[in-house]
Amino acid sequence: MSDVIISCNKLRKSYHDGTTSVEVLNGIDFSINKGDRIAIVGPSGSGKSTFLHLLGGLDKPTGGEVLMQGVDWQKISEKKRCQLRNKQLGFIYQFHHLLPEFTALENVAMPLLLANTPVQAAREQASNILEKVGLSAREQHKPSQLSGGERQRVAIARALVHQPQCMFADEPTGNLDHATAQKIFELMLNLNTLLNTALVIVTHDMQLAQRMDRVINLQEGRLIS
Repeated sequence: MSDVIISCNKLRKSYHDGTTSVEVLNGIDFSINKGDRIAIVGPSGSGKSTFLHLLGGLDKPTGGEVLMQGVDWQKISEKKRCQLRNKQLGFIYQFHHLLPEFTALENVAMPLLLANTPVQAAREQASNILEKVGLSAREQHKPSQLSGGERQRVAIARALVHQPQCMFADEPTGNLDHATAQKIFELMLNLNTLLNTALVIVTHDMQLAQRMDRVINLQEGRLIS
């Protein structure tokens, strides 16, 4: 069985502004394997987040294809895309996007409940992953009662609660102070090893990027290893 989780072939993305066409990604070939640690770096506006969204089936390419375990994102229904994303992928952003009215436990259990996991089983899995990120004592706290680092750890737990094949992180430490950012990054690396989940990070922090197994530079629409 192939170790390739996601691959793209001749991937292109352009945006049109009136009569002007801006080529963001220009014929990219790329693959993510089980357990990979990949950093994507590049200048602001180079298309790093766009690339991540295309790989995760959140956006449509202008040309080429993105395959999720051999399945072309564009050849399945939106419902099937959502199911595949919810089962196989986890997403972490610079801002945690936690639901303010729910506790940490409820926020983390949400992806499982959306996938029709029985409530008790979802709560148990959420509790287990919160323990792994060091937040057992904060399960019943709402986001407003947590520090910035704690909220980001809850977001990581939510992204990993269903044990996805791949975790995408878009500037996950960009909103944190340096010391907290280091702790969050260490946590993601530890969970990558523990759960054998591929980890793909978009970051401006070269110090963090260089601790990954592969650093991919996105410039002028192309990838430079």
